[in-house]
Amino acid sequence: MKASPWTSKGGLVLTVLVGFWPVQEAWSAPWLTNAMLHTAREYHAATLLLNGKLLVTGGFTGSNSANGAELYNPNEGTWTATGAMNLGRELHTATLLTNGLVLVAGGYGTNQPTTTTELYDPGSGTWNFTGSLTSVRGHCTATLLRTGKVLLTGGGAEGYPTLASAELFDPATGSWAGTGAMTSPRTGHTATLLANGQVLVAGGNDGYTTLASAEVYDPSTGMWAGTGAMNGPRLGHAAMLLPDGRVLVAGGNGPSGPTNTAELYDPSEETWTTTGTLQVPRADPTATLLPNGQVLVAGGLTIGDLAANSVEIFNPATELWSYGPSLNTARSFHTATLLAYGRVLVAGGTGPAHGPLSSTELYDPAAASLSTNVVLTLPRYEHSATLLPNGKVLIADGVGANSVATNAAELYDRATVAWTPTGSMALGRVGHTATLLPNGKVLVAGGGANLFFPSATAELYDPASGAWTNTGQMLTPRIGHTATLLASGQVLVAGGSIDNEVDVTNGAELYDPVSGAWRAAGSLNQARSAHTANLLPDGTVLVAGGQDFGALASAEIYDPAGDFWTITGSLHSARSLHTASLLPNGNVLVTGGDGANYLSSAELYNPFTQLWTQINPMNEHRAEHTATLLPDGKILVVGGYSNGVYSATTELYDPALGSWTLSTVSAVARGYHTASLLPSGQVLIAGGYNGNSLSESEFYNVGLEFHPAWQSQITFATSPLPLGDNLVLDGSLFAGVSEASGGNSSQSSPTDYPVVQLRNVASEATASLLSADWSTSRVTSLCVTNVIPGWTMVTVFANGIPSASSLILITPAATPVALVRPVRLANGTFEFQFSNTSGAAFTALATTNLLLPLANWTALGSATEVVHGLFQFTDSQAAAYPRRFYRIRSP
Repeated sequence: MKASPWTSKGGLVLTVLVGFWPVQEAWSAPWLTNAMLHTAREYHAATLLLNGKLLVTGGFTGSNSANGAELYNPNEGTWTATGAMNLGRELHTATLLTNGLVLVAGGYGTNQPTTTTELYDPGSGTWNFTGSLTSVRGHCTATLLRTGKVLLTGGGAEGYPTLASAELFDPATGSWAGTGAMTSPRTGHTATLLANGQVLVAGGNDGYTTLASAEVYDPSTGMWAGTGAMNGPRLGHAAMLLPDGRVLVAGGNGPSGPTNTAELYDPSEETWTTTGTLQVPRADPTATLLPNGQVLVAGGLTIGDLAANSVEIFNPATELWSYGPSLNTARSFHTATLLAYGRVLVAGGTGPAHGPLSSTELYDPAAASLSTNVVLTLPRYEHSATLLPNGKVLIADGVGANSVATNAAELYDRATVAWTPTGSMALGRVGHTATLLPNGKVLVAGGGANLFFPSATAELYDPASGAWTNTGQMLTPRIGHTATLLASGQVLVAGGSIDNEVDVTNGAELYDPVSGAWRAAGSLNQARSAHTANLLPDGTVLVAGGQDFGALASAEIYDPAGDFWTITGSLHSARSLHTASLLPNGNVLVTGGDGANYLSSAELYNPFTQLWTQINPMNEHRAEHTATLLPDGKILVVGGYSNGVYSATTELYDPALGSWTLSTVSAVARGYHTASLLPSGQVLIAGGYNGNSLSESEFYNVGLEFHPAWQSQITFATSPLPLGDNLVLDGSLFAGVSEASGGNSSQSSPTDYPVVQLRNVASEATASLLSADWSTSRVTSLCVTNVIPGWTMVTVFANGIPSASSLILITPAATPVALVRPVRLANGTFEFQFSNTSGAAFTALATTNLLLPLANWTALGSATEVVHGLFQFTDSQAAAYPRRFYRIRSP
């Protein structure tokens, strides 16, 4: 084996808390086998990016130092290759900078230590050399300081002296410069950023002796000062800043080999005290601070130079260690990274056969629960639930206690944890749709007093006044239809029953929120009702299944640009009353439903191949259930009906693992209910039916335990946000209470910085943003593109802990549209083209006098999208004027 590498630490620490929040001592969840790395590697580095993906770089492959890098997508559980480094290296450092780039420094390249450093750009997936180190370094530590600079300390390599020197990287200049030297040369030491912004270095080896000494670096002076020594010498240990400001040091190699001792450093007293003893002596383990404040220590080398699969948990409240669930594969020199929403991903390392591993494992400590909430003001089922921009939830219509459609509506307010009545609609409805519009109002369309009398009427709810007003009437009465908010802001209504449950239509129509009018849209290829509709990331709409004299397996795509439908791949199972959820990777998950019988089956639609793939089935057969995309990318399925029985069970689909697991049990069996993701991250389950209309509502909590004071807070978010602009978030604790992950020398992966997630309220389309700059109180993203306009939840994750979400309105690009390629047609008219968001709607205006107000310009009609994102319009009167001016208005 190669000489042991040791621990590197880095990250920002923002606040000090005394004491720990009471936590749940439940560690029965196993490590789950995850997708394999493309390249087996040890002594590599892992860095969590601002878009939530994990970058793994370099390492030893068993024959050479790798220059390859790969990305882990936690929403898919997959690894993909990204740009290769310019130099193969191992035992290097990898640090995420505040500008979103990743700095890789030093290490071994082709079995020789190097002074080179490189920067990775997540936006382009490319690497570029930057300034060279002042000294050759391997086995050193890298710490991101609050100034945004990176501190490298010590290090050594065979044939080179162990270093006491330190140096700083300045991202503004891309250069390295020496700073104060440590009082002792060190390698195999740890470096921990303290709450006061100073850096604690502890232990290691000076080239001859294992050290117990420790010292502190002050960035304001660039000088080091000695502090209290540890109670015993150690190197290759783990070190972790705890949320109360103390530093935990555990394991490592002592004078007699791997040790099971642990101790705590108190910065205020500059003293070390021994704490509980590890169950297993270990060197070079990983240490991860979980969102609940406990520390997960995994793997490492134990006595006899054997890789360990054991895992231990340190509880700072009791200062005791206990066994956690064992790894599936014994490993050392691996990485362990805390991902958004509290999961821990272990990757690679050295296995029992002393060779590099490609296997990875995932640990999820969340313990979900359901809590009963206050009851609705009215029992109801087949109602609608809409999250409003103010964070309240609007429940409208449905079947009431006497099996009669009600016109009553009510609001859930998370501030008061109460339901209150709001304005009533003009018509009681069942089987209607409810759509949140970009102007903040809610469009309720169709439905009827019962399933045999559909209505063509539509109403608008105004959250500001709490009142309903009539809007344009649909062209066709319908019930059991779908309504989809398009990227243009228009609403597509498709299919449904038109006069009873038997007569089903293939008709579709579009609602224009500006004019309040409906117009005919292209007809479906198949008449259908009780189907699903999903807005895909490219702006098209997928309609799947439903019924028309029996359950359907067919599916089709609506193209807003051409206003037409095309047949796409068919489902493997005919189904209606199913659910369809857009996953973060752009695929659509369909679950359950009523076909030849009630179904437990599930399948995925891939928009690129236009094919469906059967996946593992749910644990239960269900129809009339709900499926909700959670902030961690899982799908929560609640309740449903099968063969005369309503279900109280819930289960989770994990796209990263492709598996279903039963979750907690609801207090009430139900179907025909609603499930709404709240800004708090909880899911509100309301109403439903199990033989009677229900008034009970419940909260589903994913079970991520953390102290409320550790949670990021958003106080401002740019809204409206035009596509192409930068999102600015102001708040607090955008960098968390600790760096969260560490261990194994240069492989430290701090995760205390902000990962920003966007989630479209209507379509559930999810995206994570790259940042141009971040601090503890502000995040400025790079230009926001490739997301669907509309009301959007913004969530900040730091240390795996999600903030409460803010709702913002993303609008089409506000930059002026450039008209290009003017062409004079044979009939004398002029044709112009311009580019914009696919699926958007525009009106062309013309004038000969720029002084005229816009209301007096001549409307030429709508622009036509000729291909995705490319529009054209014509002016038949252009030849009659010596000059003509044009504007494009949306819509």
